[in-house]
Amino acid sequence: MKRLQTIRKTGGGGCNQVVLCQGMGTPEFSLWIFLSSLIAGLLGSLTGLGGGVVIVPVLTVLFHIDIHYAIGASLVSVIATSSGAAAAYVREGYSNIRIGMFLEIATTIGAIFGAWLTTRVPTHAIGFIFGVVLLYSAYASVRMKHPEHGQQKPDALAERLRLHGSFPGANGDEAYAAQRVPAGFSLMFLAGSLSGLLGIGSGAVKVLAMDQAMRLPFKVSTTTSNFMIGVTAAASAGIYLSRGYISPGLAMPVMLGVLGGSLTGSKILVRAEVKTLRIVFAVVIVALGLEMVINSITGRL
Repeated sequence: MKRLQTIRKTGGGGCNQVVLCQGMGTPEFSLWIFLSSLIAGLLGSLTGLGGGVVIVPVLTVLFHIDIHYAIGASLVSVIATSSGAAAAYVREGYSNIRIGMFLEIATTIGAIFGAWLTTRVPTHAIGFIFGVVLLYSAYASVRMKHPEHGQQKPDALAERLRLHGSFPGANGDEAYAAQRVPAGFSLMFLAGSLSGLLGIGSGAVKVLAMDQAMRLPFKVSTTTSNFMIGVTAAASAGIYLSRGYISPGLAMPVMLGVLGGSLTGSKILVRAEVKTLRIVFAVVIVALGLEMVINSITGRL
């Protein structure tokens, strides 16, 4: 795709300027951004990744927008996604609010740390880290074993914190309990740091932490991740805003598109097979991960 738009930082006053190229007007450009964000929100909702994990590569690779502004728009959309789709998951009984709020302690601290790092890490390095994280997430989701959640009792810490629950299954409510809470909590700090640094909501790491480390059911992991990513994003969005990396003209169509896609995805997820969700999860992030790594190495980011 030809270069459609570049967003650059101008002047000493910290204002943002949008430069339109190839004769494309603002309404047409906004429509393309909206449609791309709609698809990103749909995929992000189905996999628990959040729309940011899709929209950041789309904005940087397809629309050639500076990655810092792409991250800023992504963080705004992640907050909207969490407010929209997560509400539906809570109502359906899939998200575990208690587990989510406990793990948010780690992700919020990590998000602030990651946002602090963003001006101290080169753009191509951010893109490369992003791609590697995505590729590993795909490998872990497909290759690692996924034990049955109903066969284990919670560990001592999970029992004390009451990190257990149930979700609607094929044969009625199915109970589950968290395992290895310290490992999951540590991974959530990493997830928060990546969220602040990359603007992706870090849903990939959150899902893996709950699914692999804490042995939660995949649908509970994905829906609780959607519930959590808004709080994590809000912790770092303020820092991006203060640095002038959030452009309203870009953030608005991204937010509306991702929100619309996430609400649609929330209705599909409750009827989808877990195996199908894992395949979608892996295919999407492998494609995005390879694209980000290649563009980082070749200097196109």
